[in-house]
Amino acid sequence: MIKETPNPPYTDSEETAPTFKSNKPAMAKRRPNSIFSIVPKTHSETLPVHACETLASAGVMASELAFILEGPKCNLALAIEQMISLAELSVNRMLDQVDPQTVEEGVVSA
Repeated sequence: MIKETPNPPYTDSEETAPTFKSNKPAMAKRRPNSIFSIVPKTHSETLPVHACETLASAGVMASELAFILEGPKCNLALAIEQMISLAELSVNRMLDQVDPQTVEEGVVSA
């Protein structure tokens, strides 16, 4: 059985404010998982290009899922797809600013 303790009354004073301590050591070092990593010398344009391609694939998957589902679950999948599309547009805009491409007579040239 869980023993409940009453909450102290709310005050603006820091002296009476409850302090919460983490179970983690204060100076714990962040150690990233090495299963997936990006080569440190990867060209800076490669990363957003890959992000854009990944977002496009995720958008297609969410859209396909929406057609399988019905009702509120379909709406949720469509909302997720819309958020993915907005993120993809943002990444594309950033790429356009990093490497603007000119379009001449239907032919894209760098």
